[in-house]
Amino acid sequence: MLKGFTHARLACGCQVTFRDGVEGSPVTVVVDEKAPTCTLTLHVRDLPIYDYREALRPCTRLIPVEEEEYGEN
Repeated sequence: MLKGFTHARLACGCQVTFRDGVEGSPVTVVVDEKAPTCTLTLHVRDLPIYDYREALRPCTRLIPVEEEEYGEN
């Protein structure tokens, strides 16, 4: 898990909890309490917050074949 961290408060005022993750993700972040002033529709109490950053997704591009040597003519 996260070495002692169990809760955090976001800038919008919502409180989140860290839980053990599932396949491919070591940690799941779940909204524990939604702040009354939070305007984000993605923050729903007891639902996880997903991270869709490209770095966390598997590559969808074809990997180019590496050539052994480049020759100049």
